[in-house]
Amino acid sequence: MLIEKPRPEDWPAHPAALADEALLALCELGRGRSSGPGGQHRNKVQTLVVLTHRASGVSAQAGERRSAMENQRVALRRLRLALATEVRVGVPLGECRTALWMSRTGKGAGGKGRISCSPSHRDFPAMLAEAMDVLEAAGWDVETAALRLVVSKTQLVRLIGDHPPALVKMNAERVRLGKRVLK
Repeated sequence: MLIEKPRPEDWPAHPAALADEALLALCELGRGRSSGPGGQHRNKVQTLVVLTHRASGVSAQAGERRSAMENQRVALRRLRLALATEVRVGVPLGECRTALWMSRTGKGAGGKGRISCSPSHRDFPAMLAEAMDVLEAAGWDVETAALRLVVSKTQLVRLIGDHPPALVKMNAERVRLGKRVLK
């Protein structure tokens, strides 16, 4: 009897990696007036957008733009980054890299992949979430996580460091476990 191993695409997606519509369906949407410069338009129109992920309670807001739609787009990006930093999804044993991860890493010197994803790119929150999930599964040991993700330790720490709250979170977990802080 042949037992098929689960594939990465069969695992539950991290909320930070969901399509916009799917993520918005999991959120409460709040609106309000934002304060600060912007004149009469800003003071009269409810352009502040607050998104709260119902399952985790993680929220993000944006109110600096003049339109509610633009603020919703910014708040959604901020929510993805917050979810990538704060919410962990279990990682299976064995192969754990998603198709997105494999498409964004290539083979470099020594067979290690080079992560090619700018912090401003749409895929960055999903990549960050995957890296943080694997780090947690590896007991916040960067060497073990880098081996599982087939990238160098430097590349992995650089990806985490591209979002300072994620670096703070990783280092807090490392300190809690008696490991040294990384920069």
